[in-house]
Amino acid sequence: MILYRTVLLLILAKPFVGWAIDLQPNDIVAPLPEKRYVQITYFNTENTTYYKNGSVVSASPFASPVLDAQSVNARLIGSYTVANLPAASFVQLPYGTVKPAGSLSRSPSDTGIGDIVLATAIWPYSNTETRTYFGLAAYLTIPTGGYSSMQPFNMGGNRYTTDIQMGYQQPIIGNLDGMFAIDTMFYGGNSQCSVACLSSTNVPLNQKPVTTTQVGPIYKFNEIFTVSAQYYHVAGGATTINNAYQNNVINTQRFMLSSLMHTDIGRFSLQYGRDIGIQNGLIQNRVFILRFMKEF
Repeated sequence: MILYRTVLLLILAKPFVGWAIDLQPNDIVAPLPEKRYVQITYFNTENTTYYKNGSVVSASPFASPVLDAQSVNARLIGSYTVANLPAASFVQLPYGTVKPAGSLSRSPSDTGIGDIVLATAIWPYSNTETRTYFGLAAYLTIPTGGYSSMQPFNMGGNRYTTDIQMGYQQPIIGNLDGMFAIDTMFYGGNSQCSVACLSSTNVPLNQKPVTTTQVGPIYKFNEIFTVSAQYYHVAGGATTINNAYQNNVINTQRFMLSSLMHTDIGRFSLQYGRDIGIQNGLIQNRVFILRFMKEF
């Protein structure tokens, strides 16, 4: 029962679209001012084998756990200037499904609206001639998504989260750039954790901050095609139930391969990644992301 509680908490603690605020290639590049964009994202992931403190667990109910999730996220983006510095903001609304299968199939699926995300970024340093950029961003997730304390898997998290991120990008050689970003996510409490906390009544669930570092090269073939490879390290995020420590610190490594294509009708983005090392929880053995962004 303790192991079952641990895996549910790790799933609940994990944001629907990943641990970090993942950046696409050239997201650190400052935008032109007074632009408006709409972005539609399709997200699909599969999580399987369960790990506890670095070891595979196969005892019931983890003989063959599967957790599939997919969503479509609509994002509206606007750019502007603040004290002559480039800045941008967006609002994002997801709609999707989270579906347990395999040895977790007795748990119900959930389909519906997820939590709204608001974000604002500003670039204290931006030099288009040298392709050098330094940006800061803040994110707020509002618990507007569907949530029931009587089921373990929900589209909504029933808690606020905030995230502070900084990113830096500069040329390495020729058309090859390097990027580095780090962010820390802070979690509000969920006072209505019942089934996932193995409790017959609602009890408080709290979580320590999660810090993610991402780094990798970005290569621009021409004005149309850009590719990148990113490495991520995620740490922190231990949870407590009724102030009882659950011993489930996150220590995850993963990668993401990305490609961008600029066309006359808009920008297309294709990404594929997976976990390559995990300490606790279900390993993500596939994440597939397809995006389309268009100025209006």
